Amino acid sequence: MVGAGLHHVVRGQASGRHYGGGRAHPLVPGIDAVARTEDGRLVYTGFARAPWGTMAEWMVTPFEAELPAGADPLAVAAGMNPALSGWMPLVGRREEEGELGTVLVLGATGASGGLAVRAALALGAKQVVAAGRNHAALERLRGPGVVTVAFAPDAPASWPATLGAAVADAQPTLVLDYVWGTVAEAAFAVLGSSGPAGNSVPVDYVQIGSLAGTEASLPAALLRSRRIRISGSGLGSVSKEQMIAEFPAVLARFADGTFDAPYTAYPLGRIGEAWAHQGRSRAVVVPD
Repeated sequence: MVGAGLHHVVRGQASGRHYGGGRAHPLVPGIDAVARTEDGRLVYTGFARAPWGTMAEWMVTPFEAELPAGADPLAVAAGMNPALSGWMPLVGRREEEGELGTVLVLGATGASGGLAVRAALALGAKQVVAAGRNHAALERLRGPGVVTVAFAPDAPASWPATLGAAVADAQPTLVLDYVWGTVAEAAFAVLGSSGPAGNSVPVDYVQIGSLAGTEASLPAALLRSRRIRISGSGLGSVSKEQMIAEFPAVLARFADGTFDAPYTAYPLGRIGEAWAHQGRSRAVVVPD
């Protein structure tokens, strides 16, 4: 193991809170890693057999994707998991419909949401609407093709109007939701507000994270008035084979600078500090 990202899902699986986590202990945490093969190559890998995770000195895994020249191994360890969360539904939508149109990212100020904004642009989205509460993070995302929406943290009642104004001229055809809860309810209100006449374009609403709440109220009228499909993206909703097929394309984005992932490296002997790490960067566990 060269570096393994301490992702939200890793913490969730270790604590038993994540739907994909086992409850057998002791376990070795980690779902993916950059590793060095016996012949010296740097590869991205994962899906180690439970209870052996990727924060191990040696591991046996079912695949390896070689890192391209120019890719920072620890940035890959930090960023592949969050990058894939948006990449997979974006690729699926483009393959199904032939284009992406306007993509709305809810929770764009987090690591996964920010990478989803970049992925949507890289995959040809006509426009990306990036919504979140962190003004500084939104400012970093601002650029050609990106419209930013700042939610007032203490005024959820204003969120539908704020979001509605941002998408008035270009209704989203794909929504990537990293937060759920009251933010999702605001998005549902906006998607259902224009009535059936202007809603001939199908909308994919993809639920990915639940930082704003694990439940959201879904209006019945929205399902009847829109051609909308609500699905999820996570462990179990996308096959391992589909993900593995996309790894080289995502790794290439780290090599060419399209993707980046700020990280803080912690030796395995400081795993407690890594577990408590917070902030904009992602903790990456490295060998002692």
